[in-house]
Amino acid sequence: MFEKSTWIRLPRNVVVGHGVRSQVVDVVDDLHLQGRPLFVTSPTPREVAADPIAADFEAAGIEPAIVTIEKATFDAVERVIEVAEAEGVSYLVGIGGGKAIDIAKLASHHLEMGFCSVPTAASHDGIVSNRGSVPDGDSRHSVAAEPPLAVVADTGILAEAPWELTTAGCADIISNYTAVMDWRLAQRLQDVEYSEYAAALSEMTAEILVDNADLIRPGLEESAWVVTKALMSSGVAMSIAGSSRPASGAEHLFSHQLDRLAPGAALHGHQVGVGSIMTAYLHQGADGIWRAIRDALASIDAPTTAAELGIDDETVIEALTTCHEIRDRYTILGSGMNERAARDVATKTGVID
Repeated sequence: MFEKSTWIRLPRNVVVGHGVRSQVVDVVDDLHLQGRPLFVTSPTPREVAADPIAADFEAAGIEPAIVTIEKATFDAVERVIEVAEAEGVSYLVGIGGGKAIDIAKLASHHLEMGFCSVPTAASHDGIVSNRGSVPDGDSRHSVAAEPPLAVVADTGILAEAPWELTTAGCADIISNYTAVMDWRLAQRLQDVEYSEYAAALSEMTAEILVDNADLIRPGLEESAWVVTKALMSSGVAMSIAGSSRPASGAEHLFSHQLDRLAPGAALHGHQVGVGSIMTAYLHQGADGIWRAIRDALASIDAPTTAAELGIDDETVIEALTTCHEIRDRYTILGSGMNERAARDVATKTGVID
């Protein structure tokens, strides 16, 4: 008899559309969250969204506490925890881009409090996933956490976010192609636990963006809608799998190593996009999907080369040959590439000259 059980934790409510920022109070009420909230935000999102949402709560007789963070660090997580305990809050609301939402997510997990996600940029799938990513020195840690109880994504706000953040979110989703390739390879060769449903959902999100890349344009609310739906699906896929496997393979290892070798040079999503071009080539060769990935990235103005990332060729080669050491996760990189092989794939895909 098959007796294994799996807990899949997903958001209870997902509200996406124009002007839905004004519905955060109603969403919280529908969740039956009681008491005072703590808003976790950063400077620009505070002005754009957090302060107006706070005014809505005050009009409803609730005065939220607000903490504004500058950077995503474990010190910031500790600061949010301290404020939450000092202010006697009952739940957290992350309002902003990746850093505010990840910090709120990790703090709420530690505090064992509910958490709601209100993204102001469609920059990555952390807006709905059960993972939080926080830099730590010259590396980045992906930490398991609870997914948000609800997500409120105002496409009007998302469409006005800096275009490079949206293209980074698109690239992050497109890289799901190679993450799933690596997951299937690990299942075949290492008997890694695998979910066909989570893999299919993750692949579908990548296909949505590749097939609709010519429709993703700056300032278009329809573009924000397409990207946000894809980010939601990717985050749900991770929750179903119980790991980041559906959205994180060798292309993410490559990006994490770039963070160590050239910190701050490029956005995470852009780095994994370029990594996905190369790892797709490694999986399928010259006739594989790597060209479609590259062309989709180029169509949305995302980087496809080391130069466009602002990273020199030798750093790309070093990252490719060493990133397999970052974590114990089997990918197409196996036990590592030598320099000649790394230079060959980077050159053939046009990532380096």
